This record gives sequence, structure tokens and C-alpha cells, in this order.
Amino acid sequence: MCRPNAMLSFYDPTMSKDSSVRDTSNTYVVSERVDSSNQSIYHLEGNVKVDRADQRIQSDVADYNDDTTDFDARGNVRYQEVGQLVSSDHMRGNQNASTAIADNVAYQMLTNRGNGVATQGQMLDDQRSRYLNATYSTCDVGNHVWEIHAKDIRMDKETGEGVAHDATMYLYNVPFFWLPTFTFPINDDRKSGFLTPTIGNSSRSGFMVNAPYYLNLAPNYDATLDPRIYTDRGVMLAGEFRYLEPGSLGQFNFEYLPNDQGENDPDSTANTEGKDRWLLKYNDHTQIYGPWSFNTSINLTSDQNYLRDFGNDLYTSSISQLVSSAYINGAGRWDKAYWNASFGADYYQNVDYSLPDFTVQYKRWPRATFNIDYPINNWLDVGANTEAVAFRKEDSVEGNRLDLYPYIQGDFRGSYWFVKPRVAYRYTAYDLIGNYQQYGYSNGLTELLPAGTPSPYTSGSPTRSLPITSIDSGLIFDRSTSLFGTNYTQTLEPRLYYLYVPYRNQNNIPLFDTTLMSFDTWELFTPNTYSGADRQMNANNLSALLTTRLLDDNGVERLSADFGQIRYFSQQRVQQPNGVNTVTPPTNWSGSDYVLDLTTQLNDDWKVMTQYQWNPNTRLTDLGAVSLQMRIKTDGILNFSYRYRRYPGSTTPMLEQYDASMVYPVSDRWRLIGHWTYSVLDKKTVEADAGVEYDSCCVALKLIGRHYVNTYDFTTQLGSANTAIMLEVEFKGMGGFTGQSENTLRNGILGYQ
Repeated sequence: MCRPNAMLSFYDPTMSKDSSVRDTSNTYVVSERVDSSNQSIYHLEGNVKVDRADQRIQSDVADYNDDTTDFDARGNVRYQEVGQLVSSDHMRGNQNASTAIADNVAYQMLTNRGNGVATQGQMLDDQRSRYLNATYSTCDVGNHVWEIHAKDIRMDKETGEGVAHDATMYLYNVPFFWLPTFTFPINDDRKSGFLTPTIGNSSRSGFMVNAPYYLNLAPNYDATLDPRIYTDRGVMLAGEFRYLEPGSLGQFNFEYLPNDQGENDPDSTANTEGKDRWLLKYNDHTQIYGPWSFNTSINLTSDQNYLRDFGNDLYTSSISQLVSSAYINGAGRWDKAYWNASFGADYYQNVDYSLPDFTVQYKRWPRATFNIDYPINNWLDVGANTEAVAFRKEDSVEGNRLDLYPYIQGDFRGSYWFVKPRVAYRYTAYDLIGNYQQYGYSNGLTELLPAGTPSPYTSGSPTRSLPITSIDSGLIFDRSTSLFGTNYTQTLEPRLYYLYVPYRNQNNIPLFDTTLMSFDTWELFTPNTYSGADRQMNANNLSALLTTRLLDDNGVERLSADFGQIRYFSQQRVQQPNGVNTVTPPTNWSGSDYVLDLTTQLNDDWKVMTQYQWNPNTRLTDLGAVSLQMRIKTDGILNFSYRYRRYPGSTTPMLEQYDASMVYPVSDRWRLIGHWTYSVLDKKTVEADAGVEYDSCCVALKLIGRHYVNTYDFTTQLGSANTAIMLEVEFKGMGGFTGQSENTLRNGILGYQ
């Protein structure tokens, strides 16, 4: 959207850009007539041009002193140097000292888009200049959407800063802002100053306005103070501090609102009225020694309602847990062996008031991993994946787990085939602590078993050990073909994967960090359908997948299609709990879902992606998804998608949604923005956004209206929604842009940029 600024008509791009050679460069003078009766002063008339290094003066008439390098140019005066252009009626100065005074000036900066006019311009030296009764703008010359009117504007190329005194800002020739003095950047270097403010309104917090101030403290660290006013809640101070040291980089963010004046959320039992509210984020990466580093990510908030009250999009408000972690990480190579290791801890905070605390993940307090892979030769390697972790959570069964997973695997391949056998052995041991026999798999808020109910945990030190063998193989065929008059290379890629894992009874093992994963194409070739180490499925399975692709002459994949299924030769005996001490009975399915994936992009403007899974055992669709994307001109996009999924291993629908989004370019500077998500199961709009965006090289504007669901209780089918309006205006060249709507639009509109 941003095109090069129109230069003053006399700009010569072939001029030298090196100002350091002025003192050693010759001066060249050209004119139609020369009067040299005075041996040191030359009177020049007619298309006068004086050049030296990066400097050029042009005029109708000029006097030039060859001894002192004083000059006096009159009539249609034009001056160019590496940093700026100046035109005036009359200019006099000294070439050696790089000083000058000019009357009735029009000027233009070459280090940025700044330009304006002044009654007088003063070149103080080769780095500093001053303009009296002047204007300044970064809009196109002669077409100022906004401009500054000031009695005095000083510009310093060395510091990259401009200073305006007694300054009034005009928008479309209407004054709207005055300051006795303020600074602004004249290049792309960082500098302290106000960033672009944001104005917004939400039904949860009222009208909001912020005025962030950037502090350029040092070349390797900076800070931003962001005071905000919420009419329904009070004054908040937010901030950010960033640093970059040798071997260390990090960022600290905070938000703090004392004595919240807003009312308690009617959907929540949390009492926030009159309380101090805060959010803390800290991320750091520090290199310790050699291959070892320390990585920290801390995310904490004062209460469960904070993200819903102060978050400005569905993505933020839908976060149910904040994760904090601190780890020492290392990776490297011992001889031919590649290794990586970690030691640290993870903490999870519940930030969704509609969820009970027992649903929060276990703290991993602490956790250590060590993985190694040793290639014996180019087709055989051995290795191991290991983990030791302590799981802690109040009012729940707690314990420690050791998981050892050594393996040996081969990789035999040719130009059109591959065979990859693998043999592994998994040993997992537990140490359950406390009164573990008082707990069941799940029983309300505390998981405590009713009196007389037997616990599924029959041992404080359960173990599980079993071999895991597999062989993965495939063929790749290709041929030349054509479609709609276009030549392609078509591939046909059959793949078979056999997996054998004997059954082990694991019902006396808690589920600390393990869940059944949603089925998809990737699951055809995984040795376990469960995430985490607490469950290892049994298997006597054969997976088959057939893939075909169309590649154009540039190697771009224009079409890809996959069709596959797992065939089971034994019962699926490792199942999830379905009660406090009971487990779902084994299934005896002959096959998994049929999976079908299709992606096509026959040209650069259209892309269609589909996914479909049909369960032959329930004769129901487990997943159906289709998405369409169309590019509009150079910066527009249209998306439409439909998503349907059932809960893993269930006949109950989990999600059914329609989603549509659009960025439509009305012109090269105006775009319409829209996003809508509708839930069929809930019979309501989950999120709706609409707005307009204007972007030019001197001003940008976004006006976004948003309505999104804050929380939803699937049991009661009750929830709350938030409505927000956000206005952002950026006067380019006057400071940085904080753009809070940017992440909202990127999360909601695929392909937004």
C-alpha cells in the first residue's frame, strides 16, 4: 500500500551519497554567463549549478567566493545533499562550514518521508537544521492529510530526532492538538517518545484509552510504559521491559490495576470488585555454558476472571490455563551420538472461572528428560528417550514417574522405496505418594472416593514394561500428465505400516498427563493413540495409506490426496476410565476410521482443503471439515470453512461450526474486514468482527467492532459475551505503532497481513 514519496522536482538520484569527502572534493561550477572581474568572487547568471561531493546548488543568479566558499544564490534556488532537498527564493551561506540561510523554503528529508514549508530555513552545520514558522508531515508532497504547524522546528540527523516548539497538529487542515514542545523521529532509529494511542470500548470494562510511552534506555535494552484508563474499572499501568545482553535476552510485561471499580462478573463467583488486579509475563533465554541454556516463561494473573475482563479477543478470553515453566536445556553431540536433555518444572494456573480446579493439569514439579540417538551407520541407529517427572496437585492422587524408551531402528531406502523397521522397549515405573488409595479416576471436585468404594490404585509402585515393534514401508511412483492444458508430474505413493504391541493391564496407573488423542491421518503411523506415558495401547495393526500428488513444472504441489485406514487384528483392550474405578470395556473393531484428505491449489488465487473421517463401526462421521480460501487482488482474502468433530471414542458431537472471514480491498488504501464464527451445537454466534482499515504512507486507521463469547457452560448452556469497539490511528513518522488489533485479526482471519 505504501508507494515511494514524490520527490521535489529537481531531485537527482545519481548524486553522490557520501558526505564524508566534502573537504577533499573539488567544486565544479557551471553557468551560462560568468563575471570574474573580481579575482576571488565570481558572479554567475543563467542556470547556475555548483557541485561538490553530495552537495548541489542551482539558481538563476549566484555569487561565489572561491577563497571563503561563501555563496549567495537568488531566484529559483534548489539545494540537494545526502540528507535533504531544499528549494527557496534566496539562499546564502558557506560551503565549507555547511551553513546557510534560506527564505520561503520548501524542504524534504531523504532519510524518511518528512517534508514541509517554512518562512526561513537555517542549515546550522552538516547535521543540524532549523526551520521557522514551519510545517512538517510525512504525507505526499502537496497532499498533506496531517501536518504539524510550529514556530520553530529543529532537526538533528545525528540523533535522528526532530523537535517542534509551539506546535499544533492539523488533520485535513483542522487543528486538533497543541503542545508547547514535542519530539519526533526523522529516521528509523529507536527514540524515546509517545507511541500511537488506542481508543476502545467493551461491555466488560467500558471505554478505554491508552497513551504508551517508549523509553530508549540503551542500545541493548528498552521499556514501554502504557497507562490506560477504563471508565468502568479505573486506571491501569502496564509496561514492558526488553533486554539483550551477551548470552541472554528476555522480556518482562506487567499490567496492574488497583482497587477495581467494576462490578463482579454475574456469571462467576469470584469477587473482583475493589480488588487489585494484575497480570505478569516474563520470558528469558540465557546461555549458561557450552551447550547449556536456561529458559524461563512465567505467566501469572491475579484471578480467574482477568483475561475475560481485560482481554480484547476470543483467543485471549478462551485461554483456560496459564503455563509457567523454567528449564535448563542442553543439546549436542558425543562422538557420533546426538543428545538433548532438560531439567525444570511446569506450573499451571486456572484462569477460567467456569472450570473447577481439578481440571487443571498436574504441576510437573520437577521434570527431567534425556534423549540420545547413535547412528551406527547410514542405515542403522540406536537410541533412547527417557523422562523422570514428579506430578503434584492438591486433592488428587500424586506420584512420581520414570519412563525409559530405548530403541533400535533401520532405514533402508532407494530412489523409489523405503523400509524402516523399529524395535523398542518401554519401561514405566511409578511411586504413588500419600493416601493414593483414597482416590479414584474422577469423582467431582476432590476425586475422593465415597466410603467403601474400592480404589483402582492397588499398588503404590505399579510398573509397566512391554516391547513395541513396527515396520514402515512405502513406494513412490511418478509419471508426466496434463490437466486443463497444463503439464504436471503425478505421484502415486502407497505406504504400509505394521505395529505390534502386546497388551498390559494399566488400570492401576493414574492418568497424570495422558489423554486419548483425536484421530487423524498422522495417527495411522504412530505407536500410541494416547498422549503422555500413562497409557500405552496394545496393537496388532496394519495401516495403509495411498497418496497422490500433482506437481507443476516449478515443483509446486497443486493437488494432494490421501486415503487410508488401520486394520485391527486384535481387540483394543487399553481403554479410558468411565467411572471412579471402572474402565470402558475393550472394543473389537475390525478397522479404524477411514480418513480422506484433499488439498488443491490449481492456481495461486484459489485453495481448497478437505478432511473427512467415517467410522465403519458406528457408521457415523467422526470428522468433516472443508475450507476454501480465495485471494482477492494483491492484498485481499476470502475464507470459508465448516468443521465437525465427535469426541474421541464417542458418538457425542464435540464441535460443529461455520466460519467465514474476509479482507476486501475497496481501493489501494481502503479495506473492509469481517469475521464470523457460528456454533451449530450452541445455536449462537461465537465471534463476529467487522471493521474498516485505511493505510497509506503517512496515516493508518483501523476501526473494529467485535462481539465474542467470553465463557460457555455446556451443561447449563449458559454463557456470557463481550462487545468491544476499537479505534487505532497512526500518524506515520510520528512514533511507533502498538496496534492491539493486529493479533486479533491475525488469529481470526487466515492469511491476514
